[in-house]
Amino acid sequence: MSNLTLSFGPDGIATLTLDRQGSSANIFDVAALHELDAHLATLEARPEVRGLLIVSAKPKIFIAGADLNSFAGATVEQLGEIVGLGHRIFTRLERLPFPSVAAVHGVCLGGGCELALACDWRVGSLDKSTKIGLPETQLGILPAWGGSVRLPRLIGLPAALGIILAGKQLVAQQALKAGLVDDVAHPEYLVAAARRQLAKGKRRVAWAGGWMNSVALRPVVAMKARKDVLAKTHGHYPAPLKALDVCVAAYGQPLERGLALEKAAFLELVQTPACRSLMSIFFLQERAKKLKIPGAEGAGRPVARVAVIGAGVMGAGIAQWSAARGYPTLLKDVAPAALAKGLKTAEKIFQDGVKKKKLTPAEATAGLDRITPVSADVPLADVDLVIEAAVEKLELKQAIFRQLESRAAPHTVLATNTSALSIDAIAGGLADPGRVVGIHFFNPVHRMQLVEIVRGPRTSPAALDTALGYVKAIGKLPVLVQDSPGFLVNRILLPYMVEAVRLFAEGVPVERLDRIMRDFGMPMGPARLCDEVGLDVAQHVAVDLQRRLPKPVPIDATLEKMIAKGWLGKKSGTGFYVFPAEKGAKERPNPDVAFLQPSQAGRAPDDATLLDRLVLVMINEAARVLEEGVVAAPEDVDFGMIFGTGWAPFRGGPLRYADTRGVAEIVARLQKLQSEVAPHFEPCTKLRHMAQSSARFYPSN
Repeated sequence: MSNLTLSFGPDGIATLTLDRQGSSANIFDVAALHELDAHLATLEARPEVRGLLIVSAKPKIFIAGADLNSFAGATVEQLGEIVGLGHRIFTRLERLPFPSVAAVHGVCLGGGCELALACDWRVGSLDKSTKIGLPETQLGILPAWGGSVRLPRLIGLPAALGIILAGKQLVAQQALKAGLVDDVAHPEYLVAAARRQLAKGKRRVAWAGGWMNSVALRPVVAMKARKDVLAKTHGHYPAPLKALDVCVAAYGQPLERGLALEKAAFLELVQTPACRSLMSIFFLQERAKKLKIPGAEGAGRPVARVAVIGAGVMGAGIAQWSAARGYPTLLKDVAPAALAKGLKTAEKIFQDGVKKKKLTPAEATAGLDRITPVSADVPLADVDLVIEAAVEKLELKQAIFRQLESRAAPHTVLATNTSALSIDAIAGGLADPGRVVGIHFFNPVHRMQLVEIVRGPRTSPAALDTALGYVKAIGKLPVLVQDSPGFLVNRILLPYMVEAVRLFAEGVPVERLDRIMRDFGMPMGPARLCDEVGLDVAQHVAVDLQRRLPKPVPIDATLEKMIAKGWLGKKSGTGFYVFPAEKGAKERPNPDVAFLQPSQAGRAPDDATLLDRLVLVMINEAARVLEEGVVAAPEDVDFGMIFGTGWAPFRGGPLRYADTRGVAEIVARLQKLQSEVAPHFEPCTKLRHMAQSSARFYPSN
């Protein structure tokens, strides 16, 4: 398989074209590295060559990075050889006797970025597909083909740490501002701009200057970076800390010394449990991107136009995201004031994208122009997909869908963004319930990657395949779930939130509950999450699931009492926390909730018991979801919880965590909680059977 082609121009400029045969992406595997090495040898032997231009033939990818699939089964010794191979070849590129330039159009991440860093010059395409960065720490490793050494040398230690430790991906303008590229150009002028860089000649090897890069201030920079990393990761992720150590130790040192530090750190990190878990998440993402529905593949129609019914937070978010991805989108709400507010919400998201340089002003304007607001009933015959995002009331949704069926074309797929209501019940009064499917986005739409595609018992293959195609086309990650109370994510999350409220009612302070779960690895604690969701919404979903689930977690009256006081969480300014109106002010625990807790609390459980009550109730429900066939595999459960709730990624998801801790131990602990705390901790049938047979959710490595 060919990965690169080398050609020579009459002006002495050689062009190395990245074009992996039989693939939509360029990636680095061992064969591609050897092929690059051979081309570099050819270049060194041609004295007439005056410069090297590296381009990609792919429409949206420069180099996506290393081929993790081919490296996944390698031993530590083999990985060491691969790292050494990359070091040798990229150093050979850097030391060519003539200048080199990377004309970056499309995705340029990981090893692709490290290839570009080994060139003398870099030019970035202004196309929105162009993203340049080093995301390795998000995989539990660090840039190991010279990125940890060359990026600090190029742009300075503080700026490089900001990119490497967070695993950032930059669009072209951001990369230019950071100094990662030397120029930017529209795609049609990219090669010309790259050639202008070649005319500058060989780049003089120099360390980025500035007082922040001085030897005296290096410990201060490192200390600040370490403090920031620990504040975000609570020490659960070794990769950013190890990358920090390498970048600081290698800065100012000879290249070979820095590469040796980088290699040793990489080989240490690949053996950590966090790396294994984060790598598994990468493969879960790839699995979602390739999702196909057996029996439905090819049955759907491509979506050209979208309509969103309801201009609230979710409806506005869905409309904005669809419009930003090129879809003409109708946004309908019966209330003109709500429609105006929804448009304002979409406009702000576009403006924020411009501020962060993820969109150009022209792209933001064009995206907003694709949203057509309407408050009156309009024909929907030319719309391929309608997404209903009204409030969570079954009768209202049923009425909306009856109207939609009469106004839409027969082929139009009717989707609901409901977070918990039955798809089949929503479709109940329709002549053709097969056209109804769930497309459940998570809030905020422009940040959350996960989308649950919900198959009702009567959903047609065409509707399902159309929904899947649309979700993939707008760049979201789909998970297929059956029509069941709460679907996947809310089904598992609600018992956790209910248990947190129960513990609060027993007298445990919200700060302690939230600290325990943040220390476990959750992005926010359960009480803070209740405030974020809205106490009224949490109560509504909990009551609905209580009514429909065969084994619900019993709820108490705590939230009802808070709602009666107008405490709805963040949106009302008060919930378990008080949210100050001043911009930038941090929330603080609500002192007035004391009346909801016992005046003389008994002995509080220790942190380990509190953690088990909160975590094991999720694991039990996750196993029950699998037992009931709501999803097809453990991977679906873990994928949904990680991307739908931020469930401690370094632990690999609730079911992978269950394997790590041991199913038998979890069952024993649940049984103890069942006898000492409450009956709802009874382990489900699947967990008990697995414990008896020493089974695992995933095959052992």
